[in-house]
Amino acid sequence: MSRYTGAKNRVARRFGINIFGRKRNPLIHKPNPPGVHGARRRKKSEFGLQLEEKQKLKAIYGMLSEKQLLRYYKESLKKPGNTAHILAQTLECRLDNIVYHLGFASTIFGAHQLVSHGHILVNGKKVDRRSFQVKPGMTVSIKPSSQKMRPVVESLDNPSNELPEFLSLDREKFSGTLLAVPMLEQISWPIEVNLAEICDFLAHTK
Repeated sequence: MSRYTGAKNRVARRFGINIFGRKRNPLIHKPNPPGVHGARRRKKSEFGLQLEEKQKLKAIYGMLSEKQLLRYYKESLKKPGNTAHILAQTLECRLDNIVYHLGFASTIFGAHQLVSHGHILVNGKKVDRRSFQVKPGMTVSIKPSSQKMRPVVESLDNPSNELPEFLSLDREKFSGTLLAVPMLEQISWPIEVNLAEICDFLAHTK
């Protein structure tokens, strides 16, 4: 699976927020978006606005590829209900995102590594595919031999962690469970995203 290797701080500065939750805030010394240097920015076209919304969503979930996001959108179209809501729920239930929200990793990129390096179990079995869809009732845990890893312990002990209400966590067992598919109002993003604009953009993508 492809992995984003670009400049993460540059992405954070573009949106004006520490979108990845990194310890070293990329906005401290360079508050302006890359390439702007304090100058007034031109008003974006509708296409530009939709493109920016899509880029935000991709960034929130660890810099998803264009191909991945389009595939999720097409899968959401086939299901009954609000396509935008289904898209958000599908992204939220990715294994790497569940690992991140359970507090096993301090950033979404740390969660990527835990999953791809084989440290994560789902219902007791190793799963190393970041895009794996976690279903309600499934238990996600840290492999016993990996439970003393310093990044995992430090992340779990971080008092600023907030557990979403659709998850439960057993800190002593290094495990958590998806209680239900999250409702849209239960999904918290570090930056506001217009899902309707994103779906409209994807609808015109071949």
